[in-house]
Amino acid sequence: MSTHRDPVSRPLWMTAFLDFAPGHLAEGASFWSALTGYGLSPVRGTAGEFATLEPPEGDAFLRVQRLRLGNDRIHLDLHVADLRAAAAHAVTLGASEVADHAEDGYVVLTSPGGFELCFVGNGESARPRATAWPTGHESLLDQVCIDVPHDRFDTERAFWAALTGWPERASAVSTDFCSLERPDGFPLRLLFQRLGADDAGDRTRAHLDWATTDRAAETERHVALGAEVRDVRQVWTVLSDPFGRAYCITDRHPVTGQLT
Repeated sequence: MSTHRDPVSRPLWMTAFLDFAPGHLAEGASFWSALTGYGLSPVRGTAGEFATLEPPEGDAFLRVQRLRLGNDRIHLDLHVADLRAAAAHAVTLGASEVADHAEDGYVVLTSPGGFELCFVGNGESARPRATAWPTGHESLLDQVCIDVPHDRFDTERAFWAALTGWPERASAVSTDFCSLERPDGFPLRLLFQRLGADDAGDRTRAHLDWATTDRAAETERHVALGAEVRDVRQVWTVLSDPFGRAYCITDRHPVTGQLT
């Protein structure tokens, strides 16, 4: 697998997409807009299936989509200078190309573990700041955790390291985690989690993570908006949105992204 540090697939920006099952978009977009404190753009697309969560300052890095079929999930858009060159490089690293819509501005692929990603054109460049809440704490949705089946962990993390050109960073929490060092000003970190051997499912999937200066206060804020607490761990809390989509609030600092 290539270890080139400046591949043509190196992202200039990254967008996380909250993909909603049919019938979930309106309520789901409203919930995530309230969680982030970001405004919701007018819907767009041939069937009104897309919208953007717009931060009060800085550029957008979160969008929502209504799926034609399937369950609620996450996928990533990597903004690159050359869609076809990036897609071709990703395939050499182990990705599979699903659909070539380069003339319309995107190419759809899946990672070696089956996680969906798209290459799109570049544009955004200014990372939003953390949001200060009336309780006095701050928070920011700033990380995508890629959940990898136990026997595919090394292959998947190596693929993303080669794809982005970002160096790997060991976790201080567990050997079942590792992350990639994002460039300064980039909106989203990438964390990889090795799932347990008995975890259901054989495809790589993902969830979103928050950084905050006060996990208890941030959790209370989310619950008040309709989230449900699933589990409380040493440095993170697992919650779910109204449709059961899991996500986490962590003790990472919203400016540095590192555990406080």
